[in-house]
Amino acid sequence: MPANAATPGKTLYLRNVPLEVVERLEWLAARAGLSLTAFAVRELEEASRRADNAALLDGLAHTSVPTDAIVQALAAERAER
Repeated sequence: MPANAATPGKTLYLRNVPLEVVERLEWLAARAGLSLTAFAVRELEEASRRADNAALLDGLAHTSVPTDAIVQALAAERAER
C-alpha cells in the first residue's frame, strides 16, 4: 500500500549515501516533479514489491530446456526473417 498522509509511516534515515547518488536522485526527483523524499519513497516501494519475485519464480514449473537451446532457437527464427 503506498504511503500517504492517511497512512502513518516510519522514519528511515540513510547514511553514507554517495554524493553522486544523491545528485542523480535529486535530478530524477525534480524531473518527476517530486520532492527528494517523495521520489525516494516511491522508488523504495517499487523495490520492495520485487522482494517476492524469486519466490514466485521458484513456484513456477521448471522445464528441462537449457537456456542456450532457447537462445539458439530464437536466433535461428530471427535469421529466417
